[in-house]
Amino acid sequence: MSGIFMPEVRRRRVFYIPGYDPIHPRRYRELYRKEGAAQAAISGYEIALAAKHAGGPFGWHATATIGGDTCEADFEVLVWSDIVGASMGQSIPATYLQMVRTAWAYLASGSLFRLMRLRKGPMIAALYPVVALLAQLAVALAAGWLVAWLAMMLVPPFLPYHAICIAVAAVVAAVLLRRFRKADGRFYAYYLMHDYAHTAQLHGAYPPDLEARLAQFADTIASALTGDWDEVLVVGHSSGAHLGVSILADLIRAGRVPEDGPALGLLTLGQVVPMVSFLPRAQRLRADLAYLSTRDELAWVDVTAPGDGCSFALCDPVAVSGVAPAGKRWPLVLSAAFTKTLSPKRWRELRWRFFRLHFQYLSAFDQPGDYDYFQITAGPLTLETRFAGRNPSASRIERPVNRYTDTA
Repeated sequence: MSGIFMPEVRRRRVFYIPGYDPIHPRRYRELYRKEGAAQAAISGYEIALAAKHAGGPFGWHATATIGGDTCEADFEVLVWSDIVGASMGQSIPATYLQMVRTAWAYLASGSLFRLMRLRKGPMIAALYPVVALLAQLAVALAAGWLVAWLAMMLVPPFLPYHAICIAVAAVVAAVLLRRFRKADGRFYAYYLMHDYAHTAQLHGAYPPDLEARLAQFADTIASALTGDWDEVLVVGHSSGAHLGVSILADLIRAGRVPEDGPALGLLTLGQVVPMVSFLPRAQRLRADLAYLSTRDELAWVDVTAPGDGCSFALCDPVAVSGVAPAGKRWPLVLSAAFTKTLSPKRWRELRWRFFRLHFQYLSAFDQPGDYDYFQITAGPLTLETRFAGRNPSASRIERPVNRYTDTA
């Protein structure tokens, strides 16, 4: 942020779109409460949470006093965890079939190799569940074979010992695979596999149930844009980033963003847009990216960090998808610079906790820079004003490496 600005936001409406996450939205309220208090103590301002004032089932109300200015913000989590949960309800054999189909979707389309030209981190994260699931299967089969081999020595020769040993091996392997799945809170193999499979099931097109939910989200945001707010801010994290792009593109196309309404902002965090936009049937998303990148109706800031191995750090999602039009304005691509905004001690604590780092954008920094999630969402400046005059990250990637650039 540069320059000195007068406070322009007294009341803000914030819509948070989670990534592929089956957990109840109260998790995000507790994360905001805990990390907001920590950031306020570090940065010298005040922030307090209370019950949500505006409508909607899940959210909270925040009051922040920053630099002597007080701002109130009503948060709502736009929930699609039920869709996530339903997509994760697969049997073990069905998950392995998902693995084959998903790998084929990225390999046969050539998308995997083009994605690897952007960032290695998210591709390692994408290959991890395949390797982990194959390793689990190998361990289960090896254990089953070993137990069957031992059983052969104990089964009397007049019994059908081959059939018995095969049955024993199958039971042992099945038990071990179920144990691996039960322990997936430690391994994340099934979770990540379901995530990538959900993205690739229609080769980049949104499934019908998700399309219907996006339409509901658009109605909710459109209603807020007619209310007495100074800013309506949409925050999309991880997979929620490209959902936010599509929602706002739909709203602007439909003329549902009033000219005299609140300021409109889109903040995308830890985005994985190329995982979708590089697939052959992602015409809808590519069209939304191209359209939104030129619009005056909003400000769009995209924040990632090279330290987050689960995101396409500093990859301009419009440019790398090969759909940057003439007159492109957005997004403003910025780095959260974890190695600078986290102290050396804190960085050492988090460096290898990959999933925790993917949520660092929503957390406190003990050496904060100009990215402060709590000042953006509960402070007295709009998103556009806060980053007015800010240059994009010099190390951003804008190479158009996508093979598929057609749009709906």
